[in-house]
Amino acid sequence: MITADAGYSNAHCAPKYDRKSELKAFDDTKAGVKGLVDAGITKIPWIFIHDQLKLSNSRSGDSEFIIPIIDLGGVNKDAISRAKIVKQVQNACQNWGFFQIVNHGIPVSILDEMIDGVIGFHEQDTEVKKKFYTRDYQKRKVLYNTNFDFYVAPAANWRDTLSCVMAPNPPDPVELPEVCRDIIVDYAKKTTELALTLFELISEALGLNANRLKDMDCAEGLFLLGHYYPTCPEPELTMGTDSHADSSFLTVLLQDRLGGLQVLHENEWVNVTPIHGALVVNLGDMTQLISNDKFKSVNHRVLAKDVGPRVSVACFFRSHFQSEKARRYGPINELLSEENPPIYKEVTVKEYLSHSYSIGLDGTSPLDHFKL
Repeated sequence: MITADAGYSNAHCAPKYDRKSELKAFDDTKAGVKGLVDAGITKIPWIFIHDQLKLSNSRSGDSEFIIPIIDLGGVNKDAISRAKIVKQVQNACQNWGFFQIVNHGIPVSILDEMIDGVIGFHEQDTEVKKKFYTRDYQKRKVLYNTNFDFYVAPAANWRDTLSCVMAPNPPDPVELPEVCRDIIVDYAKKTTELALTLFELISEALGLNANRLKDMDCAEGLFLLGHYYPTCPEPELTMGTDSHADSSFLTVLLQDRLGGLQVLHENEWVNVTPIHGALVVNLGDMTQLISNDKFKSVNHRVLAKDVGPRVSVACFFRSHFQSEKARRYGPINELLSEENPPIYKEVTVKEYLSHSYSIGLDGTSPLDHFKL
């Protein structure tokens, strides 16, 4: 496999090589990025090297901006406390598209166990992991690979992922990896309960009935991703995750204490500083679509690091390819007027995902494809 020091004079000029063959050779190992690290590489393969002009953007994330932190402790206390929280959610959804939550009801012990479960999966014997390695997102509910967009992205990301479709039709528990089976089931249940509360708050923040988004089945699907970002010998040449917005209605993210997640806010990359026990919440493209741009789905990224591994668990609340429903989503009628006409056409989640997966994390918004 061709690495960064082979046949080039600067980081803008790649050597002549058969990229497709290199991608396939890596994929055929089924060992993931972690397999490269385990092999002791000191130079990263060319398939992981990103356009240096894109990487030249500030990576520090140092900014005067701070991601909003919302305390959910009083959400069911009384009307005044709830109204205050709804206002905070509204401000965060309009101005940031991202916020962190504390006192959300999920015990810290469960969060820590979920992180440990993802580590357990990715650090188990490679031969055991290989049973889950596939790119068949259409049929498989539980799978593991490196980058969902591995063959379409301009450059690969320094990340392996365990993917589990947990709702509306969960896998048989025996399909889940034994090393993290119980905690995945438990965490998915608890995160779904939290998401129902979050959807209520977002509905109210839009000026709608608290059950409006739930009644639209926005919380029906759950796609759980256990990301593993190994230590990178040349982090300045690649990314953990490229700049992108999420395909969900809502994403609930659990991150470890290493950091690396950044959000694009007012053209600045802002660090999402880990808070032990907190969860990160962000709106996805589907909520931007149904809110007719009232609420934001914003770009974010994860830096590669020379320390690690970094581990995170992302719960995407949306259906997946296997969903039997073909509900069409467009801007909510109550949010439209002559002054605020619909920006997007109606689309099914499957149609959106098919387009999103076809272009990968290339920095462009899949939403543009569905504008009227």
